[in-house]
Amino acid sequence: MNYTQNFFYLCKTPLSAEGPADVEIITRADNNADFPRVFKEFEELRSHAFNKDNVYSIVRADDIFELIRTNTDKEAKEEAYEKAQPEIITNLQHRVMQGKDANAKAILKEVYDIES
Repeated sequence: MNYTQNFFYLCKTPLSAEGPADVEIITRADNNADFPRVFKEFEELRSHAFNKDNVYSIVRADDIFELIRTNTDKEAKEEAYEKAQPEIITNLQHRVMQGKDANAKAILKEVYDIES
């Protein structure tokens, strides 16, 4: 067994993402001592998506932010995209239902093959 060092990656996946290549790595913590800085940034970036009861609401998110612990940038992007997909679909479906968002409808159809 070979040891590989894991890092904490803060990743941003836009609602229009079509794959891991669209995921942006904002920053990473190189060690446990640096994790609080990355977690604080994570909380600040998602703060706009909290509702009046201070509960995170995916339908309010403009982008999906994930904290990923892995050992390479490539794996971080792949895992962030995989974790974000259900949240992206939920967000886009909500946008279509609430506001007849044509862009959200097009993304659902073209990227996820979902008719709404």
